Amino acid sequence: MRRRELGIVALAGWAGAAAAQTSGGFQDSGLIGTLEGPTILTDAPRPAQFKEAPMLAEQVRAGRLPPVEQRLPQDVMVIRPLRSIGKYGGTWRRGFIGPGDSENGNRIMSADKPLFFDESGTQLRPCLARGWEVSEDGKRTTLHLRRGLRWSDGSPHTADDWLFWFQDLYTNRDLVPAPAPELASNGKPGRMVKVDDHTVAFEFEEPYFLFPQLLAGDTLVGGGSTRLQSQGQTYGLYAPAAYLKPFLPKYTPVETLTQQARAAGFGNWVELFKFKSDWRLNRDLPTLSAWRMVQPINTQLWVLERNPYYYAVDIEGQQLPYIDRVQMSLAENPEVVNLRAIAGEYDYQERFIDLGKLPVIIENQQRSRYKVHLDPGFNGADSVLFPTLTYTEDREIGELLRNVNFRRALSLGIEREQLNEAFWLGLGTPGSVIPDDTLPESPGGEWRRRWSTHDPAQANRLLDGIGLNRRDREGFRLRRDNGQRLRIEIAVGQTLSATWPQQAEMIVQHWRGIGIAADVKVMERSLWTTRALTDQHQIALWTNNGTESLYLYPRYVLPVDPIGGVMSNVYAAWYASNGARGSPPPDPEMMRAYTLMRAATGQQQAQRNETAKEVWKIAVDQQWGIGLVGLSPAFMGVRVVSERLENVPGRTGISQHCRTPWGAHPEQWYFKS
Repeated sequence: MRRRELGIVALAGWAGAAAAQTSGGFQDSGLIGTLEGPTILTDAPRPAQFKEAPMLAEQVRAGRLPPVEQRLPQDVMVIRPLRSIGKYGGTWRRGFIGPGDSENGNRIMSADKPLFFDESGTQLRPCLARGWEVSEDGKRTTLHLRRGLRWSDGSPHTADDWLFWFQDLYTNRDLVPAPAPELASNGKPGRMVKVDDHTVAFEFEEPYFLFPQLLAGDTLVGGGSTRLQSQGQTYGLYAPAAYLKPFLPKYTPVETLTQQARAAGFGNWVELFKFKSDWRLNRDLPTLSAWRMVQPINTQLWVLERNPYYYAVDIEGQQLPYIDRVQMSLAENPEVVNLRAIAGEYDYQERFIDLGKLPVIIENQQRSRYKVHLDPGFNGADSVLFPTLTYTEDREIGELLRNVNFRRALSLGIEREQLNEAFWLGLGTPGSVIPDDTLPESPGGEWRRRWSTHDPAQANRLLDGIGLNRRDREGFRLRRDNGQRLRIEIAVGQTLSATWPQQAEMIVQHWRGIGIAADVKVMERSLWTTRALTDQHQIALWTNNGTESLYLYPRYVLPVDPIGGVMSNVYAAWYASNGARGSPPPDPEMMRAYTLMRAATGQQQAQRNETAKEVWKIAVDQQWGIGLVGLSPAFMGVRVVSERLENVPGRTGISQHCRTPWGAHPEQWYFKS
């Protein structure tokens, strides 16, 4: 099933839909649709009457809930569904692979972000904030919150929840060890101020025209409360003050908190607080999302149930969501998820679905009563090898990983075309990490090939040139320090791609051709993440999904994110803290890239695009991330959707900042009778 046979579409641009430039039946199959979604009516008046789900109406009659009119905010969000007004009821069945699979649920909870994007992933739309504005000089961004908005427990959500986060959580180094780089303009920290009960403003010393986009991106300021306060990541701009204040030493004596922590099985108040603020584990934590957790992630069934105070309605005044529950069933690995999807056991699943199984998935559509959708991505690499630049457990390996010519040689030793045929069905684009050539931030096609073609002769010259010129009887290169065989390790998390272990094994075989011995170590995602955060991997296999918009998700281009990078958390802590923590990189090229990133915050879009191109050029030339194959539907772009599910788009954005599946607004999905 080659690209020439399927006629994969040419992507007409980041904001556009898939163009019908095909030479085969792929486009005609209907697998790739048009980017589409429901409409958020920003100027719609508050409906005169409201309706609610039967399960909530029963609670109102029983006196356990106030009437729907009292639960909805004054500034309700009105949504025109994609195709039709929905019906209430049903359970959305889905799969997850364990306690480390947080993002599976985080994405479904993305209605708690300050701002969001439209279906194209380019235009800002309201979310928690009903409106926003940037001052003429770019130094002040104001958010207008929805008046009358309530948390899922019925308590008011106001500007005080934002100020509580900024004053009591963000500045507490026990909870937030490093500041968010997005809360600084050109490295100078900004501040949050309360204008009134429903208005907050962010003030900076220098222009920050990029800030609204960061509020909508998957960043430390735009990820939303659930995304960034799970797993101890106390970022996210706001938090439920009334609920969380009693668990802070500022409001409760630390001795009392210590007793409470130990009684609950925690070592100290910090561990207790992290549990209390973790939506995946603590069902009592209030949320602003469409659903709230009623059964935690550390069980066989991770269950979400409708939030009776959710702030959105359809054009007929029906409170959303239409679907009552989201039920994620535990699968031991991605392979099991694929088997269950093919058997028709899920209603909507894009996570873990393997592009390599596309023929089988298509073959079983009619029998299992689902439809298949393909959503091509714009990111350059569905799979990337990330050398850890501050790896120290083995001095010789660490020095090699920090050597640019070693990284270039590893890249030149990979036969990407074989990977593409074996794991992407020939549908991907081999090359470096840069985004699609049509995007305004892309440095151009020549940079897709830079250090990213199969050239073993040049790879061998580079390796010989850095002193790895001695080999054993089997042709493997010897270490420079002790003469033993050099062995490097690729760390693979059991996570998003079912074929990552096999991809890594194929790369190991490729590297034999340049005398490099390597091993593949597969581990559970939580362990993989823990080791990544402490720079313990030698080379980590991951993705660069999200980097098609560099400034919204730069962690896989440069080490700038202190809680989620894979290149160097030492450097990321230094960057995020403006030098207060971590260590600066000795590499002048990385320092130059850092300077460019800081400068971009105060630039208008056209200039920011040019800056992004320069950052990409440096990143590719330095091979901080060794790209394999990308620009495909492989990374959460294969959707298996029940025939009964309505208002699902023909194509949806799979960029990190689009937060698939939330980018398709599942609150307006419903089941046909």
